Amino acid sequence: MRIKVLGSGAGGGFPQWNCGCPNCRGLRDRVLKGTSRTQAQVAISPTKANWILLNASPDVRQQILSDPEFAPTQSPRSTPIAAIILTSADVDSVMGLLHLREFQPLHIYATTSVRRAVTEENSLFRTLERSRPPVHWEDLPIDRVIPIFQQMPSDAKTTLSCRTISVSGNFPDYVSASLRASLLKEEAVIGLEFVQNDKRFVYAPALPGQSSNWKARASQSDLAMLDGTFWTDDELVRVLGSGKNGRQMGHLPLSGPDGLLEQMQDAKTTRRVLIHLNNTNPVLDEESAAHRAVRAAGWEVSYDGMELEL
Repeated sequence: MRIKVLGSGAGGGFPQWNCGCPNCRGLRDRVLKGTSRTQAQVAISPTKANWILLNASPDVRQQILSDPEFAPTQSPRSTPIAAIILTSADVDSVMGLLHLREFQPLHIYATTSVRRAVTEENSLFRTLERSRPPVHWEDLPIDRVIPIFQQMPSDAKTTLSCRTISVSGNFPDYVSASLRASLLKEEAVIGLEFVQNDKRFVYAPALPGQSSNWKARASQSDLAMLDGTFWTDDELVRVLGSGKNGRQMGHLPLSGPDGLLEQMQDAKTTRRVLIHLNNTNPVLDEESAAHRAVRAAGWEVSYDGMELEL
């Protein structure tokens, strides 16, 4: 199983286009030791010829164009992207689907509630139906192992399996109250556990901190790529002077009591990587105390272009 980090930042990337926080100013002025980041996008390849996108970042078009392995394999239209798996209906997870609408049949896995949130009240996503055959949605059941590509052509079938992990959380604000009332809260935000050839990879770019279901799966995995959005719970309020705290936004902070570093401190055999770093996070400054603390705790910080293999 190959894993590519096409983008490692949170919404807006780093630097964020309209942000003048110390991190963004420092990177623009070239006084901060760090690297720019596009919005979080990960791809995994269980075979030599096929890739699965984990979510669809708003930056996905440029991320695909920047990597020759995603180039069309045939003429006139084709792609090695065989499927997309959505972990939530958040804008940062689904907006890239509109960049992939160019009459390309898509195979999209999502929980029933996420599929409904995306398709029932958002007429813009009807553009995905223009291809022939149209986009194929496949429901992801909670906490059940399913084979990926089960309904794909034989050359795309693999031994890759996927289990969803409910991490609770909320549906995005654009979902109306009437639709929200009919959706299942446990399907709002999920993590993913992939298994191939006895190797386990857990992906959870959003950990709201409302459930501990993810912890055992992540601790028992060979590789866990987890929510690195904020260093402290009150980060946005301190840096920007207003806003919600991290947990209110659906992101467990890295530091502090019951933060991610503390909760995963005993997972010594798991390779632990942070993904989805917000532009305000001091970990982005490679000379900061926060960055040193993350590294000392045995974590890696993902970056655009990072590649891993299991």
